[in-house]
Amino acid sequence: MQMDKAVIAITGGARGLGLSMARLLGQKGARLALLDREQEILEATVDSLRSEGIEAMAFVTDVADESSVTQVFADIARELGPLNGLINNAGITRDGLLVKAQEGTVEKTMSLSQWQQVIDVNLTGVFLCGREAASQMVEAGRGGVIVNISSISRAGNMGQSNYAAAKAGVAALTVTWAKELARHGVRVGAVAPGFIETEMTSAMRPEVLEKITRGIPLGTLGKPNDIAESVAFILDNDYFTGRVIECDGGLRI
Repeated sequence: MQMDKAVIAITGGARGLGLSMARLLGQKGARLALLDREQEILEATVDSLRSEGIEAMAFVTDVADESSVTQVFADIARELGPLNGLINNAGITRDGLLVKAQEGTVEKTMSLSQWQQVIDVNLTGVFLCGREAASQMVEAGRGGVIVNISSISRAGNMGQSNYAAAKAGVAALTVTWAKELARHGVRVGAVAPGFIETEMTSAMRPEVLEKITRGIPLGTLGKPNDIAESVAFILDNDYFTGRVIECDGGLRI
């Protein structure tokens, strides 16, 4: 895909991985629609990118709400034109063991709320945004690219029943959509990050983070730009579709 002047939407675009993707793609000439729930942070991010000469617009939305998603994608098309690319990056965690027990006594279980919040944002949000973006791309008749952000946790990770299930679902959607949308000239790929230096990992206890880092063959956490480069590869490579790139420093969960 030609990046210059391409209209690319990024969910969860206000910070972390989303911001890193926005900066890299903006430097390549993309026109950015950044989606996030937090208006103040989102607008500050857009202002910062514009100060760097990057064209970006803020769109406040909740990716887990169908009416919000439908409206925001209509707004993007009206303001910037039909999408050329979508990066489904928005995600949350609500970690916890399925059953926490000691000496045969159950002390705590993962609540339905913990489960549902993660599924709503990390899986349903990807479905809703992917559906709207694909509809625009098909109707515009110019093709396009959808990049979903999965995780190496999709293979299963202790304490993350909700997150692992959602990210496995994202990987499955990627293959399914790639097969369905190829005839319309729409490619679909995914990136599965390992442990990356973000607010999510910085919130971990130091001893836990140190243990994780020791298990990574390259011996260090990834940088947000490492994931942004992987996303850019999928967007750039016109023969890439239906596959998941693992960018994890050699770590396998």
